[in-house]
Amino acid sequence: MKRSEINRIMQDAKTFMAEKQFILPPWAFWNLNDWKKYKNFTGEIITNMLGWDITDFGSGDFYSRGLFLFTLRNGKFGVDMKPYAEKIMIVEENQETPMHHHYTKMEDIINRGGGNLVIELYNTTPDNNLDSTTVHFKADGISRSVEAGGKVVLTPGESICLEPHIYHRFYGEQGSGKVLVGEVSMVNDDRSDNCFYNEVGRFPETTEDVAPLHLLAADYDKFLKSST
Repeated sequence: MKRSEINRIMQDAKTFMAEKQFILPPWAFWNLNDWKKYKNFTGEIITNMLGWDITDFGSGDFYSRGLFLFTLRNGKFGVDMKPYAEKIMIVEENQETPMHHHYTKMEDIINRGGGNLVIELYNTTPDNNLDSTTVHFKADGISRSVEAGGKVVLTPGESICLEPHIYHRFYGEQGSGKVLVGEVSMVNDDRSDNCFYNEVGRFPETTEDVAPLHLLAADYDKFLKSST
């Protein structure tokens, strides 16, 4: 992805979150000089990959297959005691996050406002294929089920709890508008805990055609760990 595209997505996200009165922490808006100034005090942010996260999953078309995320809090096994994580996401109409499951992470996905979020579900076979069995889950504490590949539509305020090994893909319902989506989960490790049904690029390469508006979490090694 080009840095100019990433910057534009960030700016649009800031506008949308402001409209929905979802406020990010102050460090979210730091520039590179701010990061260099304060990096010695930001070990948890850097180590646990908090912050901006924008991906097109290697598709080359963010608005068809992509996702905006900001990780607000996260732990790291063997490093700290925090057992939980929280993200905020923005999902556009018909913008797909591809089919995947998690090996260990249990998560609640919450529609925080805007349009409707559509989630398709499958159980996982032992060899990580799509199972044909009925999927059982809870939505806002209520037991529900759908057939394999069934769709669950979350309207604003609704949520779903996904246990490990439940395949899911999601997208904004056409005609309902973009969706502000929350995620509350166990510790999140996107580098080792995601299993995508088809191989994708979770952290795309960035072409530096302009300066970063704000650093992505994936930028910390590149811009901070080598700086003085």
